[in-house]
Amino acid sequence: MARGGFPGGFPGMGNMNQLMKQAKKLQEQMAKLQEELEQMTVEASAGGGVVTVVANGKKEIVEVKIAPEAVDPDDVEMLQDLIVAAVNEALRRVDERVQEEMGKLTGGLSIPGIF
Repeated sequence: MARGGFPGGFPGMGNMNQLMKQAKKLQEQMAKLQEELEQMTVEASAGGGVVTVVANGKKEIVEVKIAPEAVDPDDVEMLQDLIVAAVNEALRRVDERVQEEMGKLTGGLSIPGIF
């Protein structure tokens, strides 16, 4: 037996090196995907399109469009509800797209804490 080691080297070290290469490749692909997702936008509307919200892949609202007919000074609550509904739908769509793209990258493997 070789001093301080195992005969024939460490079993499985080739597999470990391969695993490390795959992890590095996945990390690089995930960084690229994250950049792409930050550039993506999704749009959602409420009230038949009188309120439209655009969000980016970082879950930031980048645009809100309100049709003039949605503005009723006697029913501000309705406008507020429409804005909340459109924002929530836009953010839900961002989550959906992120999960879809991550699924493509990881082959459906769920990795907690990523995105």
